[in-house]
Amino acid sequence: MRGGLRILLLALCALWLASCQDAEVQIPLAPVQLGVTDSEVIFGSSLALQGHAGYLGQETLRGAMSYLQHVNEQGGVHGRTIRVITRDDSYDPPKCLENTQRFLIEDQVFGLFCYVGTPTTVKILPLVEEAQVPLLGMFTGANALREPFMPYLINVRASYYQETNAAVEHLVQDLKLTRIAVFYQYDAFGFDGLTGTELALKRFGLEPVARGSYVRGTHDISEGLQRIRESGAEAVVMIGTSDPCANFIRKSLENDYAPIFYMVSFVGAKELSRNLLQSETSRVDVIMSQVVPPPLSRDGTVAESAKEFAQLLEKYFPGEEPNFVGFEGYINAKVLVEGLRRAGRDLSRQSFLEAITSMTDFSLGGDVGLTFGPQDHQGMDKVYFTRLREGRFILLDDWTQLVREGRR
Repeated sequence: MRGGLRILLLALCALWLASCQDAEVQIPLAPVQLGVTDSEVIFGSSLALQGHAGYLGQETLRGAMSYLQHVNEQGGVHGRTIRVITRDDSYDPPKCLENTQRFLIEDQVFGLFCYVGTPTTVKILPLVEEAQVPLLGMFTGANALREPFMPYLINVRASYYQETNAAVEHLVQDLKLTRIAVFYQYDAFGFDGLTGTELALKRFGLEPVARGSYVRGTHDISEGLQRIRESGAEAVVMIGTSDPCANFIRKSLENDYAPIFYMVSFVGAKELSRNLLQSETSRVDVIMSQVVPPPLSRDGTVAESAKEFAQLLEKYFPGEEPNFVGFEGYINAKVLVEGLRRAGRDLSRQSFLEAITSMTDFSLGGDVGLTFGPQDHQGMDKVYFTRLREGRFILLDDWTQLVREGRR
């Protein structure tokens, strides 16, 4: 792949120039910066808008666009509106690669924005490096986007390693559990979560008592469930998408197996709640980590840090309730806009990246903030935990509450 994009761009230019020969055509000068004009700056976003991960892409996009539309209505940034070209990849890596190639070659975007998923995003990393194009706000905590350091990647959220490490600490230290299994999607996403869990357990001299997997895009969890049930696991760390994880929980309860079910943020709280709506979950603990604070308080009111998000979501997408995934998309958009603002009118990819790294203690309201640096391209590190109660995930700030309730 190395050199391929540059060769393809040169070939396309050569063909275009040849077509202009013997014709009275005024050949325009190439723009100083791709994707930037006097009136707009263009980004490309490849994400799942349909299929089994479509709800993640849809909610991410709604959250981001609610803020970007607001900014554009105020005149944009330094006189430029922000245009986002979106293409559906249905959580399919080859399709994501094709979309990204089109962004870079056909659309000549300034940057890439709000990609969703580990296997899809990892697939395009060689293109990002070759084109030296900024990629900001990926809805994935994959370690491959963080190590080794890549200067063109801007992660906003905490990593899966951080999520699973924090969860294992609570399971082992607060709940005194030692028999912990892992159920994971058999691809780069699942392997990343599995590795993070194994590393966290190793700190306590433990390892998973069982590992069960399923194939991405399917709901067949029977083999993995059987292996984990037979291990007698007291808790199951789940690295997957909503439908298979919900199916695993339903089938477990049908077989009178009720360990603690813990899931990373990518599962999606809103969709999992919907999938489990008809299931009896009051007798089981379903816990999910989050990388943004809950946009809604326990009583259903909007949290302080999410007030602008809720207002803009209602304005541009009436009837949509604030949720974790959309809030993350909104925060991604806030970072993008602040980077453009700090870069100034004389915008370039390099000035944009430098502007991002200058953001230290950038406040989102309340006690929520982000900090970047020249060698630190991840803005947030905090992990929050939520617990499914009456069809909604609410904040769990004290795991020993489970012990006091006599549930563990």
